Amino acid sequence: MSDKDLTRVVEAGRRAEWTSGIVNTPVWRASTILYPDVASLRQGARTDPHHRLFYGRKGTPTQWSLADALTSLEPGAEGTFLYPSGVAALAAALLSALKPGDELLMVDTAYDPTRSIANGLLARFGVTTRFYDPMIGGGIADLIGDRTAAILLESPGSLTFEVQDVPAVTAAARARGVTTILDNTWATPLLFPALSHGVDISVLACTKYVVGHSDVMLGSVTAAPSRWKALRDTSHALGQVASPDDCWLASRGLRTMAVRLQQHGASALRIARWLADQPGVARVLHPALPSCPGHETFLRDFKAASGLFSFVLDGGGEAERAALIDELTHFGIGYSWGGFESLALPVDPHRHRTATRRDDAGPLVRLQIGLEDPDDLIADLDRGLARFRAAVAEAQQGPAQTAS
Repeated sequence: MSDKDLTRVVEAGRRAEWTSGIVNTPVWRASTILYPDVASLRQGARTDPHHRLFYGRKGTPTQWSLADALTSLEPGAEGTFLYPSGVAALAAALLSALKPGDELLMVDTAYDPTRSIANGLLARFGVTTRFYDPMIGGGIADLIGDRTAAILLESPGSLTFEVQDVPAVTAAARARGVTTILDNTWATPLLFPALSHGVDISVLACTKYVVGHSDVMLGSVTAAPSRWKALRDTSHALGQVASPDDCWLASRGLRTMAVRLQQHGASALRIARWLADQPGVARVLHPALPSCPGHETFLRDFKAASGLFSFVLDGGGEAERAALIDELTHFGIGYSWGGFESLALPVDPHRHRTATRRDDAGPLVRLQIGLEDPDDLIADLDRGLARFRAAVAEAQQGPAQTAS
């Protein structure tokens, strides 16, 4: 991340006609838009309502400001649409690129709700999905068939953080006229500008780093010029609209996203390196560490790392993992991530994979590293690992004591 990124997130989307001379775009709440006469109403229906008052579902300056800011963070983008959640954004992106009879190639490490869209909604509409190994790279060309219309990427992968060779995948797709869609929530365009790496459509769960405060559900889809009309038409047909109040909170969060990402990333990397040397930890899955699949690709393509990663415990099971997590004092237990607070979550990736297999030494824990003092977080994890090791030892002694 460069100093220019700091400037961009502060200034983006703050057009003078939207801010009216104040720092932040106000919250414009509207359903009905009033016209001065019938001729103006008729004219409004005949022109593109993008960034123009027409009806509340088409947005107000509050939504436009955030969308415009997110577009400016993706060099080469035509525009951005906003949605009431990250899953809604993923669904719109997929529906904009697929029709009945098409095939979707989806990375096997995709976010589980994304898999559910493919296996449920898309399947009912006559779209088939094949899952592929995240490490396939340019070899994906061998999977592209006559019916393949889109490829879904998520890099790093959900839960296990494999880094895909996005430029190799997008090059193979572009050669066959296939649309590429990337869930870029982990990195955001500040750490991985997706369209610059050949992606056609970039999706963010803005709930995470854009909002940054664990109090808003929001998603966005940013598209290249070649995919903008299809995304616009699909989004309008679905009636998708994000609350202006939520967009205002996301715009406020966006202004500090760059500095927050720097802190999240620095603390997470420090903690990941510490964990890699601890007894009871078999492996750390952090893209900036050599132990993570795709590490060399990460070094080549990413500007830095964010604050989410996992680690594999050395042995144990559900009870022993719970002994680590349950008594943590600085980590909450809950879904989502990207907020200011740290979270620890038990994850079981083998439940969500079909094209790849995992053979881990023990169960996995996913950490969201927040903005607390990393020394406090390390001390908390140190105590948790001690509890884990004691629980493993007790479980191992149990059968022998029973037999005697």
